[in-house]
Amino acid sequence: MNFWLVKQEPSKYSWDQFVKDKGTYWDGVRNYQARNNLQKMKKGDLLLFYHSVIGKDVQGVAKVSKEFYPDPTIDDPRWVVVDLKPVKAMSVPVTLDDIKNHPALNDIALIKQSRLSVMPLSKNEFKTILKMGQTKVSSI
Repeated sequence: MNFWLVKQEPSKYSWDQFVKDKGTYWDGVRNYQARNNLQKMKKGDLLLFYHSVIGKDVQGVAKVSKEFYPDPTIDDPRWVVVDLKPVKAMSVPVTLDDIKNHPALNDIALIKQSRLSVMPLSKNEFKTILKMGQTKVSSI
């Protein structure tokens, strides 16, 4: 199993809307590194849903429900989407400042590559953020 973090502005698509929709395809990625990360996602992988710009915090845990396929919002085969489903809201949202100040997260991509919208996490980084958010997920 791999672990990921996806970023979205809540004014464009929030965690609450994601939960209400019971899932979505993750579209709009137009960065090659982020696209490559989407292509590496496997069904069942877990990810953190992060609100960027407004809030700047991890809101919940989701999972990959369908591996990559062509982005249906654009007629360009270079871009792909994956299907995601919500798993659990964070008991306590974990802020960017919390992440920046945690010694186990010094090398996290969220800090090192702050503009990247889809990024890998190590299992330890994922578990650390879950612990910070007082959230347990049974499948890890």
